[in-house]
Parts: sequence; structure tokens; C-alpha cells
Amino acid sequence: MTLPTLEQINEAQSILCHYMSPTPQYSWPLINQRVGTEVWIKHENHTSLGAFKLRGALVFVDWITKTQPSVRGVVAATRGNHGQGVGMAARLLGLKAVIVVPHGNSAEKNRAMLAQGVELMERGRDFQESLEFAGALAAERGFAMIDSFHERLVMGTATYALEFFNGAPQLDCVYVPIGLGSSICGVCAARNVLGLATRVVGVVAAQSPSYSLSFRQHKLVEAPANTWIADGLACRTPNLKAMEVIWENVERIIEVSDNEIAAAMRALYQDTHNLAEGAGAAAIAGAIQEKSLHHGGRIGVILTGGNVDAALYQRVLTGEVAQ
Repeated sequence: MTLPTLEQINEAQSILCHYMSPTPQYSWPLINQRVGTEVWIKHENHTSLGAFKLRGALVFVDWITKTQPSVRGVVAATRGNHGQGVGMAARLLGLKAVIVVPHGNSAEKNRAMLAQGVELMERGRDFQESLEFAGALAAERGFAMIDSFHERLVMGTATYALEFFNGAPQLDCVYVPIGLGSSICGVCAARNVLGLATRVVGVVAAQSPSYSLSFRQHKLVEAPANTWIADGLACRTPNLKAMEVIWENVERIIEVSDNEIAAAMRALYQDTHNLAEGAGAAAIAGAIQEKSLHHGGRIGVILTGGNVDAALYQRVLTGEVAQ
């Protein structure tokens, strides 16, 4: 896949500015002490949906309305945030949205998607099975399929990275969580168009290691997605287009345990009073894990979202980290 150009990222930003404001980036003294260096956090948990996914969804659905004007609806598979983004984008742009989630999905994320007016369907034991069902459903109904990885999604996510690189001081490296890959590919795109030397480090859940295994073996590797705390990182089958970008542009991918993610969620609350879901806290977990490597540099961390169920968050805050 060819990464978006600066012109395309600016085009995406011109779409988003009608619906959302730029999110902030802050350096928190207590986080700096915890990590042992200067850390800047990009707060995508501060969007109206509590996650970065609205950006790509708006850009994608806007493109659908302009290039396929006869289409009356869209379909997406999700564990939550992507579905909320697609649902809101469809509502704002006048399309019907059908969202497919796996059985046992987050009840609170399901409620949030239903509040956007979507038709919610529970199908499949995991995200991959939901995705396969969603593709068949889109073809059956004649709706557009909003994939969880697509160049239009990358254009949208690259807007937060452009904001980050322009708003924060020069960063030596940036830690980015990897679900299916639109976020880290967007960060690579913005880094490249600005001509920066910032290193990009991917972070995955150790209990969902398909992307780290694929990165190391330089081939697609399917692996179980058993993380209990970071549903946004629970990917069994990597996306080839995403991996091609990652192989070429990312320095390394590290794995963080569910316990490390839970500790990072607590740290973000204690040090910044910010809410982070498991996937959202993975990057700071990675930065803490690699504390010895920073040597007084300046690093960036993407806090991708804060949509965590209350019962799970209570377990995290009280230190209960076993499933």
C-alpha cells in the first residue's frame, strides 16, 4: 500500500474540521518521572467518541458518499471503537450503518454503537469471524463494506499524527498500539511527509501476538487473540497491506502483557486522571517496559482511546489483573 501524501492528509483534515476539533498533546510530570524521560501523550481519548476511530470513519464514509452515491448503507465488523466511528459517520452523512460484533462483546461499547442509530448484529466467536460475516452481509444487501484497514482509514488516522508531530517538540521515537494497523500506518505516513527521523515502535498485547510474530518472521503469521484486557488489540490474522507498511517503516514491535497494560491504565489514572482502555494504554505500557532505552530522550505515546467498561476498569484500579 502507498502511504498518503501530505496533500491527502490535509484533504482528510479538511473533512474532519467540520465535525471535530484537534485533540491535545500533553507532557505530564508524573508520567515523565515514571518513564524516566520526557514523554508527550497524544490524547485521542479526548474525541467526542473517546477514541481515534472517528477520524478514519468520517474520511471513509465521506469518500463512499462521493464515489458511490447510489449506496444507501455501510457495514463494518468491530470490537467497539471502529463501529462507533462508522455509526457516527454514517449518521452524520445520511447513510444506514450495520455493525457486526462477536458474541460476548463489550456491553458498554454495544450500547454506545446503538446510540449512534446502528443496526447491531452479534455474529462469530471472535473479530475474524465477525469480519467474514460482515463482508458477506455487505454483498447481500448491496451496502459498502467499511474494512478495519483501508487507505482511507489511514488518511484519517494520519491527521492525529500530523497534529502530534506539529504540536509536540521533536520526538526521538513514538510508541503506537497495533490493532489491525491503521493507526501505526498513519503515524508512519505523517512522519514520512514531514521528513522526520522519529522512530516508530509498535506495541501489541503479548496475548495477541500476530503482528509481532509477523514482523519478526517477515511473513503473515496467524496467532490466537486471547488478551482479556485489550479487545482493540485482539487480532488473530494480520492485514497484509498493513504489514507491508510496517515492515518498511517501523523500527520494532514489542509485546506487553495484560498485567503491564493494567498497570499502565492505573498509571494514567494516577498520574494524569485520564481514562484509558486496554488498547489505549498499551503504548505507555511499552514505553515503561523499555524505560532503560530512553537515556534522557524525548518520546511520544499515542493514547488511542478511553472506552473501557466500568466493571473491568474497577478490577484494574483495585489491582485485580487475572481474568
